[in-house]
Amino acid sequence: MTKTINVLFLAAEADPFVKVGGLGDVAGSLPKALRSLSNDDIKLDVRLVLPYHPVIKADNLNRLETYSIDRNNSQVEVEAFETSIDDLPVYLINGEAIRANGSVYSADSKLDAEKYVFFSLAALKLPKHINWIPDVIHANDWHTALSLYGNLTKRWEEGAKHIANVMTVHNLPFLGPDVKDILESYGIKLAQTDLPDWARVMPMPLGLWASDAIVAVSPTYGNEILTEEFGSGLSEFFQVRRESMSGILNGIDTDSFDPTTDKAIGVNYDSNAVHKRAINKKLLQDRLEFPLDENIPLIGIISRMDNQKGVDIAFSALKTMKKINFQAVILGTGDPKLEEAAQNLQNLFPEKIKTQLRFDAGMARQIYAGADMLLMPSRYEPCGLAQMIAMRYGCVPIVRAIGGLNDTVTQNFTGFVFEKASHLSLVATIKKALKSFADKEAWKKIQQNGMAQDFSWNASAKEYLKLYLSLIKE
Repeated sequence: MTKTINVLFLAAEADPFVKVGGLGDVAGSLPKALRSLSNDDIKLDVRLVLPYHPVIKADNLNRLETYSIDRNNSQVEVEAFETSIDDLPVYLINGEAIRANGSVYSADSKLDAEKYVFFSLAALKLPKHINWIPDVIHANDWHTALSLYGNLTKRWEEGAKHIANVMTVHNLPFLGPDVKDILESYGIKLAQTDLPDWARVMPMPLGLWASDAIVAVSPTYGNEILTEEFGSGLSEFFQVRRESMSGILNGIDTDSFDPTTDKAIGVNYDSNAVHKRAINKKLLQDRLEFPLDENIPLIGIISRMDNQKGVDIAFSALKTMKKINFQAVILGTGDPKLEEAAQNLQNLFPEKIKTQLRFDAGMARQIYAGADMLLMPSRYEPCGLAQMIAMRYGCVPIVRAIGGLNDTVTQNFTGFVFEKASHLSLVATIKKALKSFADKEAWKKIQQNGMAQDFSWNASAKEYLKLYLSLIKE
């Protein structure tokens, strides 16, 4: 007899509907990977729920019945729409709080608070209106965390069926705004928790507290958040909850990021034809107006311009390498001060460094396929996707030994790793990489080792399935 596990998967963004950051990649891939694990013994019925952000342009929507949730002794209307992608059922939730906030994430914390409290509570009532009861509610980051808190309080107050709560932590420092008044307006009281006083009114901590299982997006990050340095004020809480915590590495979409089929790159290749990357390198050099020389190492930086990403460390490192023969391309956008610093680097070294201050997915793929190395000197990195994509394309990552970077890159085997968040440590490691680059056979081996790694979602999905089964058994 086939056992069915119903999973309500909630996220603020998911590719291809809307994508702002790495969460969009995860929520666009993991639910499909989970459903693909279904077999004669287990059927995984995973359903994705998103806010119907005004920026979403979706086709073939089926409008479901309108329902409502209580607020301040009145009814707030919820509109629900259904569609699918690759057999994955997707539901879009709409309402005044979502329509009032045009972007996925607002600079106005009050708008975001209204939007995501409404979404989380509206999503909780959705299963009743589609005649489908979840066994697991899987929330991601603070935006959906209150669905777990709402689920727990509903269980207490109504004696509802036990539905397991799973919280995946993608980026802990973003705990969400104070939602005390909004929650109470929806009739949800704040419980006496073992959270720090300041955290008892914030979505992420409340969701973590209500979780049956807490998942960090890499094993190393799961350990890091137990410490004061990375715990965002919750390290003691995590220490208490240690038994319910785990780290499951994110994957990448290996169908999309595939150098054998990628249409965005000049020449397709596989690990047995790494030499063809030289053509992509020359195409990239030509586009950037660099000298066309495959023996000059070409270094890539593909990053959000953010202090977290340590791009300032990379900039300082490149600045001190003026006597070394290299080329570098910087692609990204974000903090205006860091953008200015990136532009200043090009102004200082116009023959060596080219800066592209924009989001450009096609250009990013050309860098993965044509650059020799990718720099990721992050101050913290819960998982990171760029280093995995780079390895898939034979671009050798140089990373800091932090979070998911530490879990995915092996020193001198698939890339190069340094410990301290300092430009001197990074420069020393770049020099080691350049020494290996000069040995063509050794370099080719590192490239092939990276390309042989399995970073597909299949492995991650199997770990989540084990977790779901253990929770349901309990």
